[in-house]
Amino acid sequence: MEQHSTGGTICAGIDVSKAWLDIALTPGQEAWREANTAEGHARLAQKLKAVGVEKVGLEATGGYELAVTEALRAEGLPVIVFQPRQVKAYGAFKLQRAKSDGIDARLIAQCTQAQDTLRDAPSPDLLALAEHLTRIEQIEEDLARARIRRERFRDERLLAQLADEIARLKRLKAAELARLGQAVADRAELAHRMKLLLSIPGLGNRTALALVIRMPELGRLSRTQAAALVGVAPFVHESGRYKGQRRTGGGRARLRTSLFAAAQAAALRWNPALVALYRRLAERGRPHALAIVACVRKLVIFANAVIAKDRPWKTPA
Repeated sequence: MEQHSTGGTICAGIDVSKAWLDIALTPGQEAWREANTAEGHARLAQKLKAVGVEKVGLEATGGYELAVTEALRAEGLPVIVFQPRQVKAYGAFKLQRAKSDGIDARLIAQCTQAQDTLRDAPSPDLLALAEHLTRIEQIEEDLARARIRRERFRDERLLAQLADEIARLKRLKAAELARLGQAVADRAELAHRMKLLLSIPGLGNRTALALVIRMPELGRLSRTQAAALVGVAPFVHESGRYKGQRRTGGGRARLRTSLFAAAQAAALRWNPALVALYRRLAERGRPHALAIVACVRKLVIFANAVIAKDRPWKTPA
């Protein structure tokens, strides 16, 4: 759900680093620094509430922003987490060339004031599940790297070492997936969504977990919005007489990676609708990558539909 806010509100911008938080308010010139610690977060929340701040903005900074975001939201402060390129683009619009932690904090505050919609904060329960899923994805990345490294070696001792590492990572992945699957199964609403998603041919447990955890908006979006959120909606690129090629971009990268893996198999064998779509595009001379993007988009639309209708997938006769 989105709420609209006016430009006259007091907003705070926070430039986040590992050790420090630089804060600036707008309107006005007040600025200060707090430690990026639990004690610093508590002091910050109290001061922001005392001066009547209604919106807080900060950039995603590789995880350093997570604790302060959680602390401020727990105190009832609306927090907007911007993509770095959003703030950079706003700075370019303002012709802001100077850069320091304090200047960045003020720019983020101005960007926050310009943002006229506030989205609901993500569920803390889902955030914990997403963190667990990220760890599983890291294990999968380590597993892929170990397999690639194995191709480089011929020495039997080193090959055995890599084989042991691959076997260890496989066991770890299986154990963590089972633990995460049980955590989802223990939550009735999430378990129901999993059941609906698993009814779609070609969509397995691993991909269903990613959709349930990383895309809680499923079922409340249009098909275009759902595809755009994943980053597989083609955007028009035209100006005057120029008609450019449509391209996809943005979206939730980790979720998109999971869906690409599912679509590769589903489009070649498991999902009749995707098989037909892939063949149709291939016969028109479309490259493999483009055809798979189209299949990912269709898979997202299928997932959104079964959640919205609250009915399992039914293959057309």
